[in-house]
Amino acid sequence: MKPSNLELLNHSFTIQAPNFESSRLQFSKKKYLQYMTTEAAPDPTDTILEVASGTCLCGRAFAPCVRTVVCVDATASMLEEGKREAEKEQLENLCFVKGYAEELPFLDNSFDLVFSRLAFHHFTDVSRAFSEMVRVLKPGGKLLLVDMAAAEETLRTTEDQLETLRDPSHVKNLSLAEMKGLFESHKLVIEKCQNTKILQRLNDWMHLTNTPAPAKETITARMEAELNGKDKTGFSPFRAEGGICFYQNWILILGRK
Repeated sequence: MKPSNLELLNHSFTIQAPNFESSRLQFSKKKYLQYMTTEAAPDPTDTILEVASGTCLCGRAFAPCVRTVVCVDATASMLEEGKREAEKEQLENLCFVKGYAEELPFLDNSFDLVFSRLAFHHFTDVSRAFSEMVRVLKPGGKLLLVDMAAAEETLRTTEDQLETLRDPSHVKNLSLAEMKGLFESHKLVIEKCQNTKILQRLNDWMHLTNTPAPAKETITARMEAELNGKDKTGFSPFRAEGGICFYQNWILILGRK
């Protein structure tokens, strides 16, 4: 089943592919990748799957620790970028597959670890995608989810509106309760649940998605207005490092099937 926003996803991530691993961006920093591999604690014999992998940045971080990494993504240009980077890093245990989180092209009980990072806010059917991840996970295997948590309830709609203005492929940030609910409804035992505050620079955040000038102006104006005591955006912006910054709350949940 193709995601209903496939065209938006492909357009957005084709734009993002060349700069997706820029050192200016927080999610590509080595310490956050190492944090994820440490918390997942895979075995050297594991075969693992990264869902909505993009360039397989995370999968490549796991590659030295496991037997095989399979990276699946809907955007061909992202996978091509990932292949080039894997070749540069001389990683030979990665496999890149074009496919959709909502209909993973793999047999049941195929992987020891299935994970997804910073992707669920792009999914139009999070339950279907999560169900597919559980389906292809072996009994006793681990499922790892990392994504941004939604703003407080009264500001969620505003936050998502600005996120979508910046990147039209954005759908909705999930709350911590909604993320935990996915594990609970699929009868996975939650072994870890952690929160990390990640600093984002507004200009770098919009540069990644090549946000059009009118949208950039609107987003910046809303942030400036909040800084001047007007309506809140859900981002709680502040001035630092010569510009406007904000924190994202990244939730990491590890469950076992």
